[in-house]
Amino acid sequence: MDTIAGFFSFITTPVSWVIVQFHKLYGAIFGPDTGWAWGLSIVSLVILIRICLIPLFVKQIKATRAMQTLQPEMKKIQERYKSDKQRQSEEMMKLYKESGTNPLSSCLPILAQSPFFFALYHVLNGIASNKKVGVIDQQLLDSARDAHIFGAPLAVKFTDSADKVASLGASMTDVRVVTALMIILMSASQFFTQRQLMTKNVDTTVKTPFMQQQKMLMYVFPIMFAVFGINFPVGVLVYWLTTNVWTMGQQMYVIRQNPTPGSKAQAAYLERLQKHITAAGKTRGRGQTRAVKAIVAKGRDRNEYERKFINGLNKAGFAAQADGTVIVSETVATTTEDGAPAAAPKRQQPKRQSKSKRQAGTAVSGAKADDASTDTAASGGADAKTSLTKSEEKPQNAPAKGKTAGGTKGGQPGQGTRSKAKSGQRKGQQRPKHPSKK
Repeated sequence: MDTIAGFFSFITTPVSWVIVQFHKLYGAIFGPDTGWAWGLSIVSLVILIRICLIPLFVKQIKATRAMQTLQPEMKKIQERYKSDKQRQSEEMMKLYKESGTNPLSSCLPILAQSPFFFALYHVLNGIASNKKVGVIDQQLLDSARDAHIFGAPLAVKFTDSADKVASLGASMTDVRVVTALMIILMSASQFFTQRQLMTKNVDTTVKTPFMQQQKMLMYVFPIMFAVFGINFPVGVLVYWLTTNVWTMGQQMYVIRQNPTPGSKAQAAYLERLQKHITAAGKTRGRGQTRAVKAIVAKGRDRNEYERKFINGLNKAGFAAQADGTVIVSETVATTTEDGAPAAAPKRQQPKRQSKSKRQAGTAVSGAKADDASTDTAASGGADAKTSLTKSEEKPQNAPAKGKTAGGTKGGQPGQGTRSKAKSGQRKGQQRPKHPSKK
């Protein structure tokens, strides 16, 4: 541990100086020798460090998004080299290199915090050993040794002996209860943070090594904190508990406002966004505008939740634009009587008639058709009589003896034609019958 402390000694002085400055501030409020003054100084140190690491956290989010965009390619590689795990790993690493992504990017905040962690551990270990560290002089050293957090000294550990705990003015019961409770809270917050990432903010449709890595970290980190936590001073436990709670809250905010595409968190976010746009009739803020713009720009590459969001806006009478704004659709009624956006009218389907009604309608149609044909026949008969009268008045050439022009007996012209026309047979001149068939 001395080697590690010496390696991180370049940051021990800045860390001790920041703690002293915060101690002056809180000491003026709660008293310089109280556990509140020293405990809040450590908490403030954590908050300051995490604020400085926000750009790194943003970079981590971008790297995670880049990993999400590579998941279709990862799936193809897995299917192509299903039986060759070594070739599959080589192709994965090649894909990471070509795209400029790093699957270990989720560990960047923890790696960046490690120097501050070891520096704080060295400072608190010096306080427990009654050694001056950084800018902490003997007066501040005595004040820190007398500070208790819920009955446990700032520099005591879970594994310390009863004699050492008694020398710091505390009991073993208080020390064990406080340290055990802080270790449990520290491990639980780490597990909840990682589980929240796996269950809500990961596209589960594609299985990748990145997901396996995150799943492994979900169980490894809490176990590590539980095992090593018994050797951490109370001040270091305060540091890690604070940074875990900060990480959990920061991740909850990111999952709620900027979820991973295709995840359950995105489905919940788009549902809330659709309700806000429907109620207000427009997007509010740059965040909503940016989200709508990104979804519109995807076109046919939208996932299931994004298509559902666009269809929901269309049904409510709105249309998303390429610049992220939302306008009222011209083809749908815009608002209802109370001013709320109206839903698109549903298509009315014709009612299906019963069999008896269909048969009755067919009978009525047939009756009408019969009446029309009767009228037509009556008018046609009158015309026929008129034409026959005219033909009888006009003389015609006499046909062959015993035969008419229509091939009938008698000498009345047109008689055969009239009889055939009435019976519905073909009009015109017919072939004469054979003499044997007369």
